[in-house]
Amino acid sequence: MDLRSKARTLPGPVTDPSKLPKWNYDGSSTGQAPGEDSEVILPQAIFKDPFRKGNNILVMCDCYTPAGVPIPTNKRYNAAKIFSNPDVAKEEPWYGIEQEYTLLQKDINWPLGWPVGGFPGPQGPYYCSIGADKSFGRDIVDSHYKACLFAGVNISGINGEVMPGQWEFQVGPTVGISAGDQVWVARYLLERITEIAGVVVTFDPKPIPGDWNGAGAHTNYSTESMRKDGGFKVIVDAVEKLKLKHKEHIAAYGEGNERRLTGKHETADINTFSWGVANRGASVRVGRETEQNGKGYFEDRRPASNMDPYVVTSMIAETTILWKP
Repeated sequence: MDLRSKARTLPGPVTDPSKLPKWNYDGSSTGQAPGEDSEVILPQAIFKDPFRKGNNILVMCDCYTPAGVPIPTNKRYNAAKIFSNPDVAKEEPWYGIEQEYTLLQKDINWPLGWPVGGFPGPQGPYYCSIGADKSFGRDIVDSHYKACLFAGVNISGINGEVMPGQWEFQVGPTVGISAGDQVWVARYLLERITEIAGVVVTFDPKPIPGDWNGAGAHTNYSTESMRKDGGFKVIVDAVEKLKLKHKEHIAAYGEGNERRLTGKHETADINTFSWGVANRGASVRVGRETEQNGKGYFEDRRPASNMDPYVVTSMIAETTILWKP
């Protein structure tokens, strides 16, 4: 979750990532390389810059060694290989990612709106709430919403979450590698806006222990075959594949997820795979409307809020489309 950025001036406006120059940075200062070996940045996606506006742009990049090898933290490289596989591309995988996060008071790492050293009233009145006694940080959340819309992120909604001080935004539907690009840029915009507001954002999957909801990144998914008539059988087959690879997916779905996936607070137990129609306590939820229509999508509820969207989206595609049990 350690996002970094730097800026440079170009001779004129650029709209195609391939027309942007390569760049480099000091990998030793980010813990990614020895001091004598700078890392190379490759531009991959362009967004409008909501902070500088005008012709200014934000550029999502991935990183390589000077020899052209992806650095270990570059998860985009392998994801792009999976999404460019003809069998995956033919299925046109759609994603809708529900990114939950928690706003913290600076310096004390305690949720926004909570009494210092104390607790608010129990959960219940805060989900999708309004009012100064129930909704904390709306100005930040709305600023982020507007910034994403300006930038060209396909943000499809926001809402207050069950735990006070916790919020969610949704990105999608997006296709293939674009899902990871857009979630990372949306996270970057959120960090920049909370920086301006003097508030800290955390993507920890269980920021407050006890009887409080954790934070996830529920990943909604469908393929061309699932969206066609008869797609419900394709969905069931895909979910059964996910069941067989449950441990591998859990291992890649975010750090600290065992503190969140306890079987309580609208989660399934981390050690047991389950799925059901309209069941928010299952590992994978299939919507009631999908069942009725006989086609549609499903929701993987296991990813933690701090998951890498490149890893999760490509892994779901690989397991459900490419893997032959």
